[in-house]
Amino acid sequence: MAKTRRLITENLKHVDIVIEILDARIPFSSRNPEINRLTEGKPRLVLLNKASLADAAKTKYWCKRFSSKTVFCLPTDCVTGEGMAKILPTVKEILADKLEKYESKGMSGRRLKAMVLGIPNVGKSSLINKLSGNRKAKVENRPGVTLDKQWFQTGSGLDIMDMPGILWPKFDDRIIGENLAITGAIKDSILNVEEIAFALCTRLRTLYPEMLTARYKLESTEHYEDLSDYDLFELIGKKRGFLISGGEIDTERTANMLLDEFRAAKIGRITLDIDPEQPKEELDHAGIQS
Repeated sequence: MAKTRRLITENLKHVDIVIEILDARIPFSSRNPEINRLTEGKPRLVLLNKASLADAAKTKYWCKRFSSKTVFCLPTDCVTGEGMAKILPTVKEILADKLEKYESKGMSGRRLKAMVLGIPNVGKSSLINKLSGNRKAKVENRPGVTLDKQWFQTGSGLDIMDMPGILWPKFDDRIIGENLAITGAIKDSILNVEEIAFALCTRLRTLYPEMLTARYKLESTEHYEDLSDYDLFELIGKKRGFLISGGEIDTERTANMLLDEFRAAKIGRITLDIDPEQPKEELDHAGIQS
């Protein structure tokens, strides 16, 4: 992270605007708290990416929550194309004063420059490929692909500087760390997938019980409301027939299935974050506060 922090600081003077990309499923958890400090004074556009996987009503709420006089926020999705056509016009709206100055000096053709920031696996490379009109940035569904800064051109007068994913080294909030792991921002290979899937199961039974019930044929929410979180996790594995010798549940297979189906939105469109400015009692009740 120290290298990425240094790259941002050194190159900020070369760009006109910062485009910060968040995961719409975890808009609070995927927002690196250092970006505000590192980019202070620069115009900023926040994109809630992967919007087709997130709860639409909650995405609308978070867009409003993040918007201010100096920050614009849009929902986007590189797969469905949602919001993509609005990005460049919004950048030009944010930089209208600068463009007007260029015009008055006879520099109307001068290209704008944007720095793209976000945590690993949030969709930076996919977004750049959409804006540039071809596959220039390497795209993989795993974190840590972009390792250094890269410049890309679009056909609309905007140059984009892609930076490595910036993930803070220590999570003071256990819930944030779990949310990042659930969505794939942290490599599965360094995690205990069963613990992460168990955390997801805990979230789903509280935040989206009807979706959980329907996807895994659990009859009704009342049917499992007296079960412990772990018993519910095992029940899901049993419903899928994930059994090993002795009739025990194959918890690793169940865990991988839960994470895969969440990430592919097969359970439904889900947002895991609750606004931390809500009263603490509400957050405790929802299981989103340690």
